[in-house]
Amino acid sequence: MTKSRILTFLLYILTLGIIYPHAQELNCQVEINSSQVQGTNKSVFETLQGAINDYMNTNKFTNAQFAPNEKIECKLFFTIKEVKDDNTFTGDLQIQSTRPVYNSSYTTTLLNFKDTKIDFTYQENEPLVFSENSMESQLTAILNFYAYLIIALDFDSFSPRGGNPWFDKVEQVVRFAQSTGETGWKAFEDNKNRSAILSAFTDPSTSQLRDMVYNYHRKGLDEMSVSPDKGRATITESLETLKKVYAVAPMSVGLSMFKDAKLDELVNVYTKGTQDERERVYEILYSLYPTEQTRLNMIKAGKNK
Repeated sequence: MTKSRILTFLLYILTLGIIYPHAQELNCQVEINSSQVQGTNKSVFETLQGAINDYMNTNKFTNAQFAPNEKIECKLFFTIKEVKDDNTFTGDLQIQSTRPVYNSSYTTTLLNFKDTKIDFTYQENEPLVFSENSMESQLTAILNFYAYLIIALDFDSFSPRGGNPWFDKVEQVVRFAQSTGETGWKAFEDNKNRSAILSAFTDPSTSQLRDMVYNYHRKGLDEMSVSPDKGRATITESLETLKKVYAVAPMSVGLSMFKDAKLDELVNVYTKGTQDERERVYEILYSLYPTEQTRLNMIKAGKNK
């Protein structure tokens, strides 16, 4: 499956001008936790979960061809903290996505992010309408944003900047949403909101994070099944990108997104690394994430327990 998935992505990147039959891209698990909400009809959360599940798993976000076993695995975990009388829901959303590693049973995390600016209105049994060229609601804009981001990062991990068309879609969603004044979209309002995520991957000063996604995954992790030392060396080199981003944008959300997705994995990657390699990686990461001393020490020591 993994080899087929890689070939699918590479073929698509080489043939962007060809229009393929539509095929759904995501295999998305959706969960809503409403335990913090008191005095609200709980059935609304069941219908909301079903509506979001259908939206993410039945809409076609791209023109790429995906076989059923090639769909991108992802999760949306909503924690609803309050429901107001006007049917406004507020809370958090944890977004995760993974992709398979070549010639192995291992899956690697591409995205692991907590959005704390979730605020939308929803009426029970309200249909969620998908549109590429307009903003139907705050909820569908949030779902579109993360669907396109998941797809863009996945394509980037298989081909250099292969996610370009989908980052264009991410930008379009942000542009539509910013015009409404809704929560979580304003530029410079918050260094971890959805506008900041877009900037982290598309601003010229920090967009090299996308090159790192490719080098780390396609040239690093995927190579490790053939040559562990070569693959690990490539991953080590790719981490230098983090230092370059930090130099120009030390508060970039892209840096914290990398930490949340990859730090545990790096502990495992370097259990068999050389001492020089482990010390180099420790020095790179400690300068960026000094509060993560426990995990960084595990990298330096070459231990995962």
